[in-house]
Amino acid sequence: MIDAYDVIDTIKMIEEEHLDIRTVTMGISLVDCIRGSIKETADLIYNKITKKAEKLVPTAENISREYGVPIVNKRVSVTPISILGGAVETEDLTPLALAMQRAADTLGIDFIGGFSALVEKGFTKGDLRLINSLPSALGSTRNVCASINVGSSKAGINMDALKLMGQIIKKIAERDFMGCAKLVVFANAVQDNPFMAGAFHGVGEPECVINVGVSGPGVVKSALEKAPEADLTEVSEIIKKTAFKITRMGQLVNSLVSERLGVPSGIVDLSLAPTPAVGDSVARILEEMGLETCGGCGTTACLALLNDAVKKGGVMASSHVGGLSGAFIPVSEDEGMIAAAKSGVLTLEKLEAMTAVCSVGIDMVAVPGDTSAEVISAMIADEIAIGVINTKTTAVRIIPAAGKKVGDEIELGGLLGSAPIMPIKSTSPAKFINRGGLIPAPLHSLKN
Repeated sequence: MIDAYDVIDTIKMIEEEHLDIRTVTMGISLVDCIRGSIKETADLIYNKITKKAEKLVPTAENISREYGVPIVNKRVSVTPISILGGAVETEDLTPLALAMQRAADTLGIDFIGGFSALVEKGFTKGDLRLINSLPSALGSTRNVCASINVGSSKAGINMDALKLMGQIIKKIAERDFMGCAKLVVFANAVQDNPFMAGAFHGVGEPECVINVGVSGPGVVKSALEKAPEADLTEVSEIIKKTAFKITRMGQLVNSLVSERLGVPSGIVDLSLAPTPAVGDSVARILEEMGLETCGGCGTTACLALLNDAVKKGGVMASSHVGGLSGAFIPVSEDEGMIAAAKSGVLTLEKLEAMTAVCSVGIDMVAVPGDTSAEVISAMIADEIAIGVINTKTTAVRIIPAAGKKVGDEIELGGLLGSAPIMPIKSTSPAKFINRGGLIPAPLHSLKN
């Protein structure tokens, strides 16, 4: 039986506390689109995506109107394009990204993910083609997102891939730094992530599936504001109960979209995903727990509590919790993080420590445009090592902003927000990066 008080509570969360369904993402397999001709492959990609996702946007919008639930983004994720790219006759895979963009335009979706490669143990021909195509592909498209998995707890870390990614990120930034906001470098990437830029449709997934990502930092902060004297055990309980309510909404939307489209229901990702809007910030939750400013001492402990409580509450609300599921800390997309970074309290070093206990990593961070490729590679290597050693997903979205220096700011727009240029250590790790090879998998990889 539905409790009237729960209904009223949910309405209040939507209207006053920024509760929303951040994304409904349809995953689509493109394995049957593999051909030798890049034009034929591109045409098949466009045709399949537009056919499978033809009713995604209107269905999500109808559900949003009927139930009064904001659904912010409608997205598509596809099979890692590098798998298709090995079969075609050309080195440049930009035409496949353009086919994805045409599909996004036709469907009216916000983002399409899957211009991706999984290279944690080495490169295929298609992987290298895709990585080398990234500057052109991301520079020629608006809605296409890319991801590269360079490490895993089972395989170790591909340092040759990390070296290459530092160079590629510099090339993308020189063309247009917005391209860097659409590229994420992963350790332990998951196959069912509905959030961009890292979404792709894994080879272990069904032909087509609906995955939903929920959000609600403002709801959690509001709940904590009502208990200013609570001890930390009570704080955990409050967050768990709130996460349960948020995730139940995601489960409802997932079921409705799945049923109306006749597509299997996948997972609910219960991550707290912030926006630049005031009142929708993960950083402000941590400050509500008792920190003066996010980034100060105690931040990692507060974030660990938050992440654990969110997962404990959310996992009871859905039979299929997946994706990344936790608290995101993207600097440019979080009003509180932006303020903390501008004040100098939140540093890259503290962000790295925070990523050991949250989802996903050093995210949407802008650094001076003259930062070297080797420094970028080494910073990513540090973050990937945290993921590999701790058997968790970690990732980096870093934006070297050409012509910008520490203290400047870049505007990314919309949900991507704005990013202060943060200082980064510039001492050279070039000898380390140029050694190349594979950092072996940790001992716990032998669990079988």
